[in-house]
Amino acid sequence: MPEQPPLRERLVDVGVELVLAHGPVGLREIARRAGVSHGAPRRYFPTHHALLSAIAERGYQELGRRFATAQATTTTTTTTDDPRAQLAAYARVYVGYALECRGMFELMFRHDLLGGGQLASGLTPLRESTLPLFEQLVRLVQRCGVTEAPATAAALWSAMHGIAQLWTWGSLQLVLGGTGSQRLDQHLDQHLDQRLDQLVETVLAAHLTPEPGGTIP
Repeated sequence: MPEQPPLRERLVDVGVELVLAHGPVGLREIARRAGVSHGAPRRYFPTHHALLSAIAERGYQELGRRFATAQATTTTTTTTDDPRAQLAAYARVYVGYALECRGMFELMFRHDLLGGGQLASGLTPLRESTLPLFEQLVRLVQRCGVTEAPATAAALWSAMHGIAQLWTWGSLQLVLGGTGSQRLDQHLDQHLDQRLDQLVETVLAAHLTPEPGGTIP
């Protein structure tokens, strides 16, 4: 029989599986699925919020890996190290992750977890996990020649987050000529790929200097 991971990691692993399948769940259900008593998780997570934060941290780690893969792929498929193309790839990854992993994405941005107000003393608020990803975004925006890079990066992030949320709710499909029932919760299909490309390029054009020879639509 393969050796099981330490209990702390097993609880987080089980929590990730449950969140991806069903959305945020209670501590008792995580403990039950992990095969331990409902009080056992408190040896490692003094509060339910502490366990949820550890689960959400896995989401940020996965999103970071997807960003790294997108950056590497973009670098190898373009003739130059193009920060604008990398920003577009980041945007597609971000929205794609939000639609594919809705439960985790929602957990990652819960205000009560981001602020850390209900965590035990000494634990790091979840918002700290957003900083490395945001700093990558700022660096790419700077390389595009934008003076106010942090503000522009924040605007781009807000736009991508809004696209993800509005598409999940069916609102964008309605205003773009589709139907609100076109909810793509698992994977991007060709229709969404085309729509997403249009939305990403429009957002980038609104905030960045257009590509050489190009115009802002």
